[in-house]
Amino acid sequence: MPPRRKRTTRLEFEGNVDSDKESTTSSETSSTSAGSDESYRPFERRGEKAPATYTLNQHRARARNDMAIQRNGAPRPSASSIVQPWLAQGSRNQRAASGPPTPEGDLDDVEGLSLQEKIDRQVILNEIERPRGYTVSYHFNPEVEGHHFGKLHPMKPWRLTLTKQLVMSYGLHFAMDNYVSLKATKEDMAVFHDRDYLEFLSKITPENITTYEVDHERFNFGEDCPVFDGLWDYCSLYSGATVDAVRKLTNSQSDIAINWTGGLHHAKKREASGFCYVNDIVLAIIELLRFHPRVLYIDIDVHHGDGVEQAFQSTNRVMTVSFHKYEPANFFPGTGAADETGPNNAGKHHSLNVPLKDGIDDDQYIYLFDEIIGRVIASFRPAAIVLQCGADSLGGDRLGKFNLNIRAHGHCVEFVKRQGLPLLILGGGGYTARNVARLWCHETAVCVGANLNDELPQHIPYRQRFEGAKNGNGKMYPVLDTGSTRHENEHDLDYLNSLIKNVTETLRYLEFAPSVQMNRIPPGLSDLNEQLDREIAEELEAEEREGRGERERKRQEENLGGRGEHRF
Repeated sequence: MPPRRKRTTRLEFEGNVDSDKESTTSSETSSTSAGSDESYRPFERRGEKAPATYTLNQHRARARNDMAIQRNGAPRPSASSIVQPWLAQGSRNQRAASGPPTPEGDLDDVEGLSLQEKIDRQVILNEIERPRGYTVSYHFNPEVEGHHFGKLHPMKPWRLTLTKQLVMSYGLHFAMDNYVSLKATKEDMAVFHDRDYLEFLSKITPENITTYEVDHERFNFGEDCPVFDGLWDYCSLYSGATVDAVRKLTNSQSDIAINWTGGLHHAKKREASGFCYVNDIVLAIIELLRFHPRVLYIDIDVHHGDGVEQAFQSTNRVMTVSFHKYEPANFFPGTGAADETGPNNAGKHHSLNVPLKDGIDDDQYIYLFDEIIGRVIASFRPAAIVLQCGADSLGGDRLGKFNLNIRAHGHCVEFVKRQGLPLLILGGGGYTARNVARLWCHETAVCVGANLNDELPQHIPYRQRFEGAKNGNGKMYPVLDTGSTRHENEHDLDYLNSLIKNVTETLRYLEFAPSVQMNRIPPGLSDLNEQLDREIAEELEAEEREGRGERERKRQEENLGGRGEHRF
């Protein structure tokens, strides 16, 4: 038996990253069970349903009316399980004094206001309202925040806590349908993953790891993908949010669905890889293919989306496009060269890779993205799009090597959103927690069409994580490609144009956009069809020779469609 090939890990490529000082366990706990599928709708404060289009003026009047009620001591109805514990942190600052609502010119004066009143002010200041003509849904389960990969591991689920706090501090949840998602079941995951692998994943714990030592190696668990407390719950929670989001798209309850806890694109059918255990993206695309003939997957994580590409490399109904750093000997996963366009089967030329070097900047990335994705959409004509928004492609990331700023990364979301197709937005990598939260908050704002103030709201919990020169001076949009975090830019216009040319040449092999009627015929089926054709032709010839054939006689005896015929 040949020796087992040693897998190259992300941590071997990228070095052992020091513990993130920001790592902590969220103090927030959910007031409802994780199994609740009730939607969180902040507008429904007194039992009325939110209007289809909720204008800024309507919300301004509503917010001020609520402020006046609070000042006069009227009890406030309970909020949803997502926000209730967080709002409780500000209850100590409840304003007792009564008086008229604050004039519009004094919106910056927030001294003494409750947390909810401060959020209402942000809604007014940032002109946040429900988008016209389309619906955005936000999918999240607070229980996912409390998991921890380990002190020295770069993946920090606490970044999800910061993201949620930024989104809600700006009041962006007012512009969306918000859902506490269910956990994914083993059956949900088994549409892609091997059942033996799922069985191992559901049973392994730090306490019994020695019992499963053989499977531990077989399923690629180790330094990159450690076993930690609550591992199965963590996988079920982030996958469940993605499954919930995609189902809102397929049943037309949402036009854009967001799950920042998902986007774990490295997991394979029967093994963990690159901090990823369950490939929720593949689960989502499989569900979309039940309703849409073609799905486009776009990956803007700094790492190659190898798990998704591998899952769909044999079909022409999914096209994968990955923009990533490519340095096979030194950067995980070492795949994604420009000439890797899929195996020689129905999926040939449906895997597009855009290999990048260190230090690409905003203008170069925007140029490349617009040119390539514009051509891909025109040629492939997708019916739905999945966009993985890994934040490790930002400048200053602990593992990434690019020089992108937040608005440049968000431009990709805006470009895809303008296509007007059902859109699933997912998270992914990102290892500088404060910038991950900034980015995903901004891209949430892009989805609802809001423009956020650069000054972060004062009432954000853990605001100190965003303050100081090193942490962005309390700004929403700090410059990330400067100082010691800037990488030397190894790109020039000739190289960028060569990448565009390569994609354009590959797209020429797509003679037409595939549909569900164009699936490859399995081997042997064509021979069966020919045999049936011969039998039918022989039967027709016999009927012509005999006059009224056997088939006609049976039809008349059965009297199909005739009246008064009793059938048992």
